[in-house]
Amino acid sequence: MFYLIVFILGCCIGSFIGAFSFRYPRGIPISKGRSFCPKCKKKISWYDNIPLLSFILLSGKCRNCKVKISYREPFIELFAGLTFLITSLGINLVSVNLEWSNSLFFLQLPFLFIVESFLITIFVIDLENQIIPDEIVFAGVLFTIIGFLITGRSDIFSYLMSGSLAALSLLVLHLLTKGRGMGLGDVKLALFIGMVIGFSNTIVWFFISFFIGGVFGAILIVLKKAKLKQKLPFAPFLIIGFLVVLFLGVNLKRYVYPWL
Repeated sequence: MFYLIVFILGCCIGSFIGAFSFRYPRGIPISKGRSFCPKCKKKISWYDNIPLLSFILLSGKCRNCKVKISYREPFIELFAGLTFLITSLGINLVSVNLEWSNSLFFLQLPFLFIVESFLITIFVIDLENQIIPDEIVFAGVLFTIIGFLITGRSDIFSYLMSGSLAALSLLVLHLLTKGRGMGLGDVKLALFIGMVIGFSNTIVWFFISFFIGGVFGAILIVLKKAKLKQKLPFAPFLIIGFLVVLFLGVNLKRYVYPWL
């Protein structure tokens, strides 16, 4: 029952993320009324806005105009739900991977859920608009600091240094490539993620993120979906790398570090 509740919670958060990430780039306040159909602009009733379930019951169409609903919303809801579920199932492993043995265990799960919510929001907005909102990144940084204080971490300074060095590394890359290889938004995001994962995971996180990004970029070029010098949003790869480290950090370090 607990895991079902966690999955439903994740889907509900995903529904909010879907609405926020749609409105933010368009300058629509999240407080401005209920969700609406992008086609007919009719506000969506609560019973048609139940995460995943409403999409299935409506056969993926708007009740009013019958236009097909984008798979974007249910995908975000499902992704958030599965992320929360897998995190809760593997919280003991995650605690080991992030070396959180000296923090209050019962607070680790809600802390991670909030961090993941920030990151999924950034993932969607950057993927669709190539924008990384400063408000979300710095809210995440502030929350992480407060979260570490509440959970009783005694090594906050080392995590602050980890985030700072991660950001500095990407800033150097940004300057060397004159912004073509890395945006300043990615630099700020590195500060956030670097603070969460700590020193021991940062190198592996960079390796995984750049590897996945490189493979994906190469596939797009081969399929002629992108050009060689075309800029691609990099935040999604940094966030995927974070999730990989979250669940596989210890095992990855055994294989990656000997090659570095």
